[in-house]
Amino acid sequence: MAPTVPKRDLTGAVVVVTGAAGGLGAAVARRFDRSGARVALLDIDGQRLSAVADTFVHALPLVCDLTDAAACNEAIAAVVDRFGGVDVLINNAGMTHRSPFSETDPAVIRRVMEVNYFSAVNVTKAALPFLIERRGAIAVVSSVAGFAPVLGRTGYAGSKHALHGLFDTLRAELRPAGVDITIIAPAFIDTKMQDRAIGGDGALADHPQSRIGRQASPEDVADRIYRAVERRRRTAVIGLFGHLARVMVMISPSCYERMMVRSLRSEFDR
Repeated sequence: MAPTVPKRDLTGAVVVVTGAAGGLGAAVARRFDRSGARVALLDIDGQRLSAVADTFVHALPLVCDLTDAAACNEAIAAVVDRFGGVDVLINNAGMTHRSPFSETDPAVIRRVMEVNYFSAVNVTKAALPFLIERRGAIAVVSSVAGFAPVLGRTGYAGSKHALHGLFDTLRAELRPAGVDITIIAPAFIDTKMQDRAIGGDGALADHPQSRIGRQASPEDVADRIYRAVERRRRTAVIGLFGHLARVMVMISPSCYERMMVRSLRSEFDR
């Protein structure tokens, strides 16, 4: 029987949430705020960030282009100056595209990688000394697409697979330092991110999203993220479809591919 791991006390913790102006990011920040954490909100969209920050009594909103390493260093320095350190980093910022690879400009895939992958690299690198100092925690919002293919989202799936490789390896490197890393893998979430998905030419996608299974609410996913960090989980797959996809990909990847293609093909049949 595995030994019981003590829960992480998040009361009064300094929590940095990226992509905090979005539906899931704002929900995550509110969940940690309810626990008594001190929350820093990072996002590139200053107007939306300001509107979200107005719903908090105590929060530090910071406009930050997470794809810019220097901007991330400045933002983390501002958090440390205000709160004294960093206990938890939630890498949540992300974007998506919907387009077959054959119709996708490579610049679109680079853009998705910059936001989904290199943003996490930049802010994690900036926060790492402070997380090590406090034996803190990193949570990474990945996706079912981090371990399973998703039709018409080659760039998105590639970025999420890259996150798994990065943070699984970083977990091993940071084990002696006592820093926990949790990879969160939800399926479809009911947020506005899909409304901002780009197509293969870089403009907003002009066709509706198809999905498999029920959409989770941002609040439900935020609570699952909170509990996963609190319980020092390595991985948290969220939703029935996510668990089913994980098993099917391991046991019969070709069967999963056929099911996924049948479910999502209509998205591109125009």
